[in-house]
Amino acid sequence: MTAVAPGSAYRIPNTYYKSDEEFLYAWAEALREEYQAILDAGLVLQLDDPAVADNWDMVNPEPSVDAYKKFTMVRVEALNHALRGLPQDRIRFHMCWGSWHGPHTTDIAMRDIVEVMLAVNAGAYSFEAGNVRHEHEWRVWQEVKLPDGKLILPGVVSHATNVVEHPELVADRILRFANLVGPERVIASTDCGLGGRIHPDIAWAKLEALAQGAALASRQLWRRRHHEVQHRPYPDQPRRKPPAPR
Repeated sequence: MTAVAPGSAYRIPNTYYKSDEEFLYAWAEALREEYQAILDAGLVLQLDDPAVADNWDMVNPEPSVDAYKKFTMVRVEALNHALRGLPQDRIRFHMCWGSWHGPHTTDIAMRDIVEVMLAVNAGAYSFEAGNVRHEHEWRVWQEVKLPDGKLILPGVVSHATNVVEHPELVADRILRFANLVGPERVIASTDCGLGGRIHPDIAWAKLEALAQGAALASRQLWRRRHHEVQHRPYPDQPRRKPPAPR
């Protein structure tokens, strides 16, 4: 079940609190009760926080990347305050660049905010990776190490187009991430919620393509692992040493 993060809820104007930070932490305390209720109901909590990425092109004049990261970390710290003591393995964090239909040429780069995202005390991270503005950013994970015990939920079908992705393309997208962080640490996902952004029939077709692509990727990964196991020496049969030179 989704719930808004304090950094995104905070966009509602402050008419009572003495400072923006006080207002932000008041949101954190109020939302903590909602988070706890969702978890107590036995559900997985998904924190929706588009503000982490799409605040960037709302700031005028444009800040430096370092200044923006400092500004955003205050909001991440408030979220972590709200999450204190809650089970990370049942919490997902969703970050996106806004689901509005437009060119997105002013989006901040994933590499500039990936460490901010990973600072959230969640067990899994959902982010856009299927639309044409951000698909190339899978390469970020060639350099960034996913912390131990964490999962990623890259988008492999997108709300940004009515074209339904081919299952083989979906499989390719999944394999890119699986090859970098490990198959057990990837859950194929959508960029953002599909409801209200594309026609329901198209949304269901995209979800079907996602399932078919995930099955293709799983078969490829299983075959590869099966091949590796078959050609691995048994523990009690060490590799033979080459004969000593005469």
